[in-house]
Amino acid sequence: MDRYKDIYPFRIKLSFQKILDNFSQRLKTEINPISKTYIKGILEYSESYPELFEGIEDFENLEVYQDQIKILLDDLFPDVLTYNEIKVATVPFRSKMFRKTKRFESILNSVEDKNFEFLPRNFNVEKDYILACIIILNTYYNYNIDFFRPEYYDVPDANGKIRNYRLFVNADFIELIPTKDALDITDEDVDELLNHHDDIDFWKDKFPPNSWIFKGFAILNLTDVTADNSISEIKTLLLNNNILSDSKIISTKMRDVLSTIFSLPKLEFGFALFDDVEEKFQHVNSQYIESFILDSISENGCREALCEGAYKSIVTRHSYFSIPDVESYAEKNPKNKFAKHLHQQSIKSAILAPVIKNEKLLAILELVSYSKNDLNSINATKLDDIVPYIAETVENYRQEKQNRIKAIIQSEYTSIHPSVEWKFQEEAEKFLEGFANKEEANLDEITFKKVYPLFGQIDIAGSSTQRNSAIQNDLINQLNQVLNIINSAFEAQPIPVYEQMGYRITDSLSSLMEGITASTEQKTDNLLKYDILPILEHIENNVPDCKLMVNIYLKKIEVGAKAFHEQRDEFDETVSSINSCMANYIDLKQVEAQKIYPHYFDRYKTDGVEHNMYIGQSITREQKFSEVMLQNLRLWQLTVMCEMENKFYKLQDSNALKLSSRSLILAFNNTLSIHYRMDEKHFDVDGSYNASYEIIKKRIDKAFIKHTEERITSKGKLAIIYSQKESEKEYLKYIHYLQRKKYLDEDVEVLDVEDLQGVSGLKALRVGILYHTDKSEASGLTYEDLIESLRS
Repeated sequence: MDRYKDIYPFRIKLSFQKILDNFSQRLKTEINPISKTYIKGILEYSESYPELFEGIEDFENLEVYQDQIKILLDDLFPDVLTYNEIKVATVPFRSKMFRKTKRFESILNSVEDKNFEFLPRNFNVEKDYILACIIILNTYYNYNIDFFRPEYYDVPDANGKIRNYRLFVNADFIELIPTKDALDITDEDVDELLNHHDDIDFWKDKFPPNSWIFKGFAILNLTDVTADNSISEIKTLLLNNNILSDSKIISTKMRDVLSTIFSLPKLEFGFALFDDVEEKFQHVNSQYIESFILDSISENGCREALCEGAYKSIVTRHSYFSIPDVESYAEKNPKNKFAKHLHQQSIKSAILAPVIKNEKLLAILELVSYSKNDLNSINATKLDDIVPYIAETVENYRQEKQNRIKAIIQSEYTSIHPSVEWKFQEEAEKFLEGFANKEEANLDEITFKKVYPLFGQIDIAGSSTQRNSAIQNDLINQLNQVLNIINSAFEAQPIPVYEQMGYRITDSLSSLMEGITASTEQKTDNLLKYDILPILEHIENNVPDCKLMVNIYLKKIEVGAKAFHEQRDEFDETVSSINSCMANYIDLKQVEAQKIYPHYFDRYKTDGVEHNMYIGQSITREQKFSEVMLQNLRLWQLTVMCEMENKFYKLQDSNALKLSSRSLILAFNNTLSIHYRMDEKHFDVDGSYNASYEIIKKRIDKAFIKHTEERITSKGKLAIIYSQKESEKEYLKYIHYLQRKKYLDEDVEVLDVEDLQGVSGLKALRVGILYHTDKSEASGLTYEDLIESLRS
């Protein structure tokens, strides 16, 4: 059955008429008597099988013509080339093959998948139909439509590895004949067809199925381009991915491509970075890429790993070092740890390829095989086209690694912000210059004078109370489980110690129900560990009915304290997640803020996130400072605080534990000086007068409205703390602007703040924040509306 019958514009007739015509033409000009006799014999033999030339439409029974077809095609399929050429004669646009070379048969016979179909890569029947129509336009109507594109076949070999073959079609033996159903194609039709290049229905209107006769046969010539494709593939892999990344997919792909290039199914690769300063090898930060060199040595020393010949070849001459016979190499270098390691791993051959960039050794690519002579100095040259791309990748990896190290140092160990880094570099240059001149060199204190401070924080409301509540509930849960075991043991064996311990636990539970103090958690832990645990171990060994209960409890505490820290962990994880999100958000927004004017910035995570900014002429050398820049930064701070509040509450949608926040900004209208404290590695305000600023920062969020017991910070509102009337006027302008932008509500409170120790006369502006959710209108929601929507 021909399953392609109705999906092409052709009726296919397998015919060898073109072969016969070729023989007849040769007979007229042939003068060699041997060849002439041969041709006459073919022509006379053919007369007995006219159906082979008139055309066969039943392709399922070609076996009966097997001998005849072989004789006709012997010139095209010479036996002397049958094990070299990859060639097959086929019925055009059908899956029927009727003459194959031995090499082609061997390729197909190696495929273990019985469902494998020999089809071009990305085969598409509709595109193939249009291709058939273009062949008609070019061949029959003499148009010159360029439709050529390389065709490839991907065929698995005996080892399951995909091999790639490029197709070349010989269509010299094909004839196209229109039937009565064929439409006459005009120039206008061609224009329209080209404008509908992917509209299969339009093409079928012009070339209806089976409206043409495709008479003849085609010869497919295939070339194995696996190595070329693999090199191209590895170049793409290296350009688009970091092969040194911690990715199993990328490292596996790299191994597979290298295996294909060398035609070695069991090829493995390793990688070692090279530190040219200390002459040491380094591991790649990937659990999926090992190093055969580094696995063999302890101190990572280059001299320790490589024999003298390998060292000269790789490090000095930057050339490949091949070990075709590891066993022989190990015998010649009995003290070499690398040779010994390869031999112990049953590796039989290896190549060490230096990765070079600008005459500098960056790394070593290691290839190993488990067969002798698989890898050698001859096939090592296959790496010539690959190593330059690996070098580019390693260079990028090293740069990225340096950037990450710098970022870690910047983030985790010091507070040297990029905006002030120039000052540290300047001071270091002075120090080095003095040291070089043999002068007494000391690092001067780094100070920035006359800078304006900006402080803000978003704090989790009632965090201490909620954390205590979580501790209280976890301890009650644990004590209840223990009390249940003790009571069950007393029922089974009513001895006094069980009853006495039951009373102690009950007393502890009663105390916990009333609340906890700073020492409650430690006291309860001591009770559980030193008093209750020995009794439980006794019950486990002496009260069979309770053994399972005790085992379950003991397994929970074996896992670690987290087994009974469920609510504490939930609270801490929720706070940590919120803090990370808030910190990441303000870090991201800081990129924009630095464009307003370079300024110093740092932020800290507590039960919330607080940030400091300092701006002034002394911070930067490149731009002139004006108070307009300060006003811009203050407005930016207000805007970002509103956005962070919105982000905080959006996080509550996905959090099981619902938390609330309080936000404030400290508006300080005077300049101050900051200096870098070398002992604590951070900036601090300078001078006793400026110290009042630090006092306000530390105490203001707990302060009350004067003559009340209401906190100055409030859920759903932003508090702006200030001391001068000018600040109030300035911030009211910003508030009015943000009200028009629907960031803030219309209600604005002007409040007096209670006196703090050493500080009095503070005031506060407090204004409601508008929250924008997916369901809210453009005008936004008040805090009360937002909480209601979160509950619904």
